[in-house]
Amino acid sequence: MLRAGDLKFRTEHSGAVALISGPESVEEVETIRDELPDLQHLVLLGEEREGWESYDKLVEGASESFTVEDTASDEGALILYTSGTTKHPKGALHTHGYTYAKRVQARYWLDLQEEDRLWCTAASGWAKNVWNVFLGPWSWGTELFMHEGAFDAAERLSLIGRYGITVLCQAPTEYRVLTNAPELEDADLSSVRHALSAGEPLNAPVIERWKELHGLTIYDGYGQTENTLLVGNFPGIEVRPGSMGKPSPGCDVRIIDEDGKELPPGEPGDIALSRDNPALFKGYWEQPDATEEVMRNGYYLTEDRGTLDEDGYIWFVGRSDDVILSAGYRIGPFEVEDVLIGHPAVAESAVVPVPDEDRGSLVKAYVVLTEDYEPSEELVQEIQDYCKSETAPYKYPRQIEFIEELPKTASGKIRRVELRQREEAKATG
Repeated sequence: MLRAGDLKFRTEHSGAVALISGPESVEEVETIRDELPDLQHLVLLGEEREGWESYDKLVEGASESFTVEDTASDEGALILYTSGTTKHPKGALHTHGYTYAKRVQARYWLDLQEEDRLWCTAASGWAKNVWNVFLGPWSWGTELFMHEGAFDAAERLSLIGRYGITVLCQAPTEYRVLTNAPELEDADLSSVRHALSAGEPLNAPVIERWKELHGLTIYDGYGQTENTLLVGNFPGIEVRPGSMGKPSPGCDVRIIDEDGKELPPGEPGDIALSRDNPALFKGYWEQPDATEEVMRNGYYLTEDRGTLDEDGYIWFVGRSDDVILSAGYRIGPFEVEDVLIGHPAVAESAVVPVPDEDRGSLVKAYVVLTEDYEPSEELVQEIQDYCKSETAPYKYPRQIEFIEELPKTASGKIRRVELRQREEAKATG
C-alpha cells in the first residue's frame, strides 16, 4: 500500500537503520535507496534479490539462544504511524507496557479462545493489524488465517466458509460492500461465532442486515494509533446499533468540554482518555509540540467528538474539525451518513460542509451508488426526501454529488478533509 514517498518519510523520520520488506514493495524501496544514507540493512522476505539480505538465510544462520534485554514497561518499544488524514503521518511512540495491554483487548473485544481461527483483514503496517493480527492473538495462542490478494466480495464470503473462520474482523467499508453483495444472503457463515468492525463507526443498517441474514451481531469498536481499543461493543453487553459502545476495561474515557470538565449525558464534547493508561502512547516521535496539543488537564484528546447517554454508551459525532455548523445547528457528519446508508441506492457516503452566506455552511453529501442505480436529479430528490423522513429536517444534505469512489487514507478511512478542501476551493474561486 505504501509508495516510495511514504516509505522514505517513515524511514527518515524514525531513524530506522534496517528495512524488512515483502516482494510487493521492493521496487518502491529501490527507487529511494540512495536517498537514505542511514539505512544499513535491506531484508527481503520470501525471495532472493541482489542488494538485499535474505530473511530465510538470516533465520537459518541465527542462534536459537539469545539474551533478553532488560527493559522497563514505560520504555519505548515501537513506533506506529498514524493514517495521515491531514498532512504527514505522525509517529506514535509506544512502550513495552502497550504490547502487553493488547492482551486485554484480545480477551474482552476479540473474545479469543485457543480453539478459534481468526481472520483480521487489516493490512500490515497499520495499528489495527498490530493489535488484531500480531499482539492480540499471539498473547492468547490463537490461530490466524492470512490471505493475499485484492478484495473481492464473492471470494471473501467463500473463503470464510471454506476455511471455517470463527472470529471475523473487517473494516466498515468491507462490511458495507459485502452487505450490498448478492452473494451475502446465501453465503455459508455458519462457522463465524464472533464478528467485529473497527476503523470508523459502522452504520446501523449494515449491522441490522447481517443480524437479519445470518444472526450475527457485529461488535463495533473504536480506537486509535495513539492508544488502544478505547470504546467497544463487547460480548455480554447489549449492542445498540450506531453506538460506539462502552469504554474498554481499564480505559477511563470521558466526554469533556474545552476546560476539561466532564459533560452530562446528551451533550457533545471531546472524547478524552485519562493519561494514566499503559496503552496510551508516550508522545509523537520528534514532535513535542504536536504531543502537547493533544494533552489537556490530565487527558489525551482523541480529536473526535461524541456524546454519552444515560446508560454509559458513547455515540460518535465526528472529528473535531468535521462538525458542521449550519444556521446555528451543530451537525455531525456520521449521523447524516448513517441515515444515507439506509437508502438502497447508497453504497457509501461522506458528508462535508459547503460554505454558505446565509447559513454559514450547508450539508453536502458525496455519494457512491450501488450497482443498480444511475445518477439523476430524480434520485437526488428521492435521497433528500428519504433523509428528511428519517432524521431532523435541518440535517438533510441540501447538495448531493455522485462520485465513483471516496478519497481514503491508506488504511481505508474516508478523507473528509480532502472533500472539504475541494468545496472551500470552489467557494473561493
